[in-house]
Amino acid sequence: MSAAKKIKMLLVEREMTLTELAKRLNKTVSTMSGKMTRDNFSEKDLKEIADILNYDYEAVFTDRETGKRI
Repeated sequence: MSAAKKIKMLLVEREMTLTELAKRLNKTVSTMSGKMTRDNFSEKDLKEIADILNYDYEAVFTDRETGKRI
């Protein structure tokens, strides 16, 4: 599932609009809309969004053979 779809789900769960999220991130609505359309988020963006929505965010690489997570 794309990051944009996950963010949409979280916004619905938190009863928050994209406009409100953009405001809290100090970004324009058009910037956020573009990021959502292109699914173009930096890890910093995702961490900030998670923080605003009161979620934990972690990017993890997991070795498919050993299960080791990095």
